[in-house]
Amino acid sequence: MRILVTGLGTFWGSTLAQQLEGEPDVELIVGVDTTEPVVPLERTEYVRADSSFSILERIVRATRVDTILHTHLLVDSTKDRGRALHEINVIGTMNLLAAAGASGSTVRKVVVKSSTLGYGSNFQDPYFFRESTPRTRPARTGIERSLLEVGSVVGDFAEDNPHVSVTLLRFANVLGDHIDTPITRMLSLPIVPEIFGFDPRVQFVHEDDVTGALAYATRRDVPGVYNVAGEGTIPWSEVCTMAGKRRLPMPPVLTAFAAEPLRLAGLVDLPPEVLSLLRYGRGVDTSAYRKAGYQYRYSTAEAVDAFAQAQRLRTTVGATEYHYERDVE
Repeated sequence: MRILVTGLGTFWGSTLAQQLEGEPDVELIVGVDTTEPVVPLERTEYVRADSSFSILERIVRATRVDTILHTHLLVDSTKDRGRALHEINVIGTMNLLAAAGASGSTVRKVVVKSSTLGYGSNFQDPYFFRESTPRTRPARTGIERSLLEVGSVVGDFAEDNPHVSVTLLRFANVLGDHIDTPITRMLSLPIVPEIFGFDPRVQFVHEDDVTGALAYATRRDVPGVYNVAGEGTIPWSEVCTMAGKRRLPMPPVLTAFAAEPLRLAGLVDLPPEVLSLLRYGRGVDTSAYRKAGYQYRYSTAEAVDAFAQAQRLRTTVGATEYHYERDVE
């Protein structure tokens, strides 16, 4: 296999490249990003480049990759918003797929990392979203609109290129030792926010299952759209209890204004999609990817428990994270 990894400078891109380096049938790994990898890599060729079509098309043609692993979708709106978010998610994906489908391209497989954020969170939602279940209300936030556009672009590419195996994985909110999201930042606070009168069902996926699911789709042909999350849902109150946290109720009206002091104090930024999750929750059906052969390591409850144990260990012995610096190495 000859693999192109986008977003090599992200945690997901670097971790996946490191994992794929150990596969004996992987001949070449090329990583593209504007920032350095965050973990040490031995066989991966790093190309410092943006997501413009001209650059991506040249890389695909020159390296003759047969597999593209697209990990560069932003699913945390606290990192980038507005035009930058649209440029990275929608325009970047369009350019990548155009390069993959260009004349003479050797690409035969595309795997895209997306999010269950695209389903939204609403009081009219079903108990579980299947892959074919539409949203119950129109998207209100930029991150949700961009993910819906990406899904449409990927679907059109798969229809126009039947010779390419296209896999779109929608991941639930992630918990783990190394990942940094609004949810993990909330659960790291001494007192965790909640919305008064609401105790939503939530679902998580462990970071090891994220890399495992992506690697599984990379090594095998599993075309289609799949939800990826730990089995089962649990109430937000139970998540806080398992993490050993007390809860801070926010008013059910003007909740965004009530959450603003947390952002101003530098504690946690709670964007609209996270506040909707704290109000209504979300659950997705994961049976399709199980039937495709992937075996999860963690259920939702086990992912929460593993995160809580890591938090307690970090509190006891202190942070001992290793920061990879390529020039120093």
